[in-house]
Amino acid sequence: MASAADGVGSLGAEQNHLSVPVTDHGAWATAMNNLGIMPVGLSGQQLVSDSVCIQRFDTGLGLITPINPMMAGISLVPPPPVPPDMPVIKEIIHCQSCTLFPQNPNLPPPSTRERPPGCKTAFVGGLPENATEEIIREMFDQCGEIIAIRKSKKNFCHIRFSEEFMVDKAIYLSGYRMRIGSSTDKKDSGRIHVDFAQARDDLYEWECKQRLLAREERHRRKIHEDRLRLPSPPPIVHYSEHEAALLAERLKDDHKFSEATAVLFSWIDRGEVNRRTANHFYSMIQSSNSHVRRLMGEKAQHEEEMERAKEIFKNALMAILTQFEQITTVFTAATRQKAWDHFSKAQRKNIDIWRKQCEELRNAHSEEIMGIRREEEMEMSDDDLDQIPCKRMRSGENGVYDQSQASLKEENDSLRWQLDAYRNEVELLRKEQNKSNRADDEHTHTHSPEAQIQLLQQSMNDMQQQLLNLQEKLTHKQAELEQAREEHRCLEGEMISLRDKLLNSNMEAVEGTNGELHEKGMNSCVPSLCLSRERRSEVIMKGGVTSEKEALLLGIISTFLHVHPFGANLEYLWSYIQRLDSKVTAGELERLMVRLPTMFRQELSGVGATLEKRWKFCGFDSLGAA
Repeated sequence: MASAADGVGSLGAEQNHLSVPVTDHGAWATAMNNLGIMPVGLSGQQLVSDSVCIQRFDTGLGLITPINPMMAGISLVPPPPVPPDMPVIKEIIHCQSCTLFPQNPNLPPPSTRERPPGCKTAFVGGLPENATEEIIREMFDQCGEIIAIRKSKKNFCHIRFSEEFMVDKAIYLSGYRMRIGSSTDKKDSGRIHVDFAQARDDLYEWECKQRLLAREERHRRKIHEDRLRLPSPPPIVHYSEHEAALLAERLKDDHKFSEATAVLFSWIDRGEVNRRTANHFYSMIQSSNSHVRRLMGEKAQHEEEMERAKEIFKNALMAILTQFEQITTVFTAATRQKAWDHFSKAQRKNIDIWRKQCEELRNAHSEEIMGIRREEEMEMSDDDLDQIPCKRMRSGENGVYDQSQASLKEENDSLRWQLDAYRNEVELLRKEQNKSNRADDEHTHTHSPEAQIQLLQQSMNDMQQQLLNLQEKLTHKQAELEQAREEHRCLEGEMISLRDKLLNSNMEAVEGTNGELHEKGMNSCVPSLCLSRERRSEVIMKGGVTSEKEALLLGIISTFLHVHPFGANLEYLWSYIQRLDSKVTAGELERLMVRLPTMFRQELSGVGATLEKRWKFCGFDSLGAA
């Protein structure tokens, strides 16, 4: 009885607590109607009229089942916006086997844990002890499709829904007090707590879904990359006589020439050229070469078109500049005293603004035309310099020529700079003339700038004449340089012939001295023999083996000529030594052998056209004679 009394008292307290806001039917009805819920009292009566209430509301029921926010599909129709500081007012939910009473709206909402990824399972705690799985299913079935319910003996359970948003609707019931039937027993009532639950099945399904999305994203990215990728080049056919004949025809066609040259390059690079196919490839290469003249003609044609376009553009600019000059003369005539006084102040202001704008545009166009003229003059000067033959000669052959050319270039550059400075002065004078104050007498104000312009133009002509004179001097200097070079070559030839004659005379003198020494050696005694040996050694030392390289060359030459008893010419000897040291020249070998007449002797062999000079080793002759 006591427990029953407590249950009744607690229920009465809840009803008294719930009846506090119900006394004000207007506020209660407005709050519940803003939440999209039909406002009803504890006894089931309607608090507002049917015109204000939501349609399809059945007053016989204690709640609106189709538009309850906990039901599936309610998220398709979003409720009106609710202020964040306004507390959410929940209504009493009547089920077939139980009744749910909301908590005090002034209390803080129940806390929840962080939502796991892909959560479809809800934890429900605080259930009554007598709650069965059917009652739980009846209570949460309006939140969505339930897949499984796992109930524990300790007044809690886990409910797995088919979709994730159904868990949010189930959490809406957190904080409600549940009462089974109309019983007041403590085992039939309890305050339920709904929260997110972490289940392995949910995590697995979420991971599978993420992998599926990643695969789809990779597939979309691959399709996008394939769409943006450049098409592959066509495959190159293999060489055959038939394909070679087709390629030769394509090489003659101007439109298919690029593709045909790519195929020809691939065949040559693959190594298809051999003795059997060399003639075919030669004919195809000849066909490729025949297009050079066509390409040069097309280039010349395009250059002519470009020149014509430049000329048309220049003429159009000149016409525009002429019209600007005419407009400027109109403004100048309008600003004269006899016409200026008849305009109003606003008209004078507009005319002045228009005149300044026209002058600025005219100056800009004149600068553009001057720039075009400078480019043409520079191109002409570059062409003149290209025609000079000294540009193709080796630099550094003559120091005097380099100095004179450098000085002429400096003078040419200085004259160009002066010419540019005069041009700038002309432009400045024109600008000053345009910006000068208007006066009654136009002749007095315009005469001096025009005279200055004429003087500057005359000075420019003088500078151009000086440039032409310098170019003529440069051509004369180049002709003199060519003449000096020819004389230098002639002198070198004469010097070489004189040196050969001198060498021949020295060889004859050396042969005579060798014969005399040989006779004296035969008739003298041992002291004279020792003296001759000492003299020969002195001659060898004076002959000039001055370095280790010459000593090494002396040994190699002696060995080479010793194994050639009939002698060898200088070219044969030099070709042999080139294999050992490529830096040695034939002149060095000849000078070394000429300096040592006691070891090397030059003889002439042959007759007429077969006459040649041979070198022999005679170092052992004096020892044998001694």
